[in-house]
Amino acid sequence: QVQLVESGGGLLQAGGSPRLSCAASGRTLSTYAMGWFRQAPGKEREFVAKISWSGGITYYVDSVKGRFTISRDYGQNTVYLQMNSLEPEDTAVYYCAAAPRVSEFRVNSWGQGTQVTVSS
Repeated sequence: QVQLVESGGGLLQAGGSPRLSCAASGRTLSTYAMGWFRQAPGKEREFVAKISWSGGITYYVDSVKGRFTISRDYGQNTVYLQMNSLEPEDTAVYYCAAAPRVSEFRVNSWGQGTQVTVSS
């Protein structure tokens, strides 16, 4: 099983453009579909973005389309979430996840999460 560690969160200003990273160890990420989820206080965890193992297919939740971009670096065994035009509603703990296929995305590994707090 792959181990995932997120980084890049923190206290940020609205309109900012941070990049979250998800570094893998234990196994290569090259055969996994990867995704980002988030959980805001008092809410259920929700899907944010996902990318196929090839990198050629991506999906986003409507609320982040045009603002967030998911990408992967096979050499660094890392997945990124570039976040632009941050909004206070983006405040949440962001989790990285790995799954066998991008279509069904049945998560078999979760990271521990990184807190993103957006102030207006």
